[in-house]
Amino acid sequence: MRKVLLAAALLGFSWACTNNGGNSSAAASSSGETTPASGTSNASYDSLKGSGKFTHVELNPTLDSKMITAGKSVYDLKCSACHKLTSEKLVGPGWLGVTTRRKPEWIMNFVTNTDEMIDKDPHAQAMLQICMVRMPNQHLSDEDARNILEFMRNNDQSK
Repeated sequence: MRKVLLAAALLGFSWACTNNGGNSSAAASSSGETTPASGTSNASYDSLKGSGKFTHVELNPTLDSKMITAGKSVYDLKCSACHKLTSEKLVGPGWLGVTTRRKPEWIMNFVTNTDEMIDKDPHAQAMLQICMVRMPNQHLSDEDARNILEFMRNNDQSK
């Protein structure tokens, strides 16, 4: 039984340390902020909005308390095991300041189209180099993604 557990742990560790067989073209700074490396080759890719169906997200200057509450529920259920609301990395990066670093479209595309974003986006690839674990697809609905975004906006304003 111990041998099986050890083999599973080693397999899991080796999987977590790979980049899905691909080479990332992004570099990460020591502060945890990501910067795409020069030479990223996909000229048609919009690294500000990411890859997915969200091309324009309309934000109200006033936060929506119902969306924040719904977003917190999603965070508690699907996100809190890997992400802190501070800048501290847990398994994945901390969420503090994410809405000031990324456009709403990028955030919503990332949480709903995770695999493609990690494969294509230089910022996501750089973060993968820091965290060393691919974010699993949480199968969020568009509504859940929008609620998470509102929760993130509230988190950034309250800190």
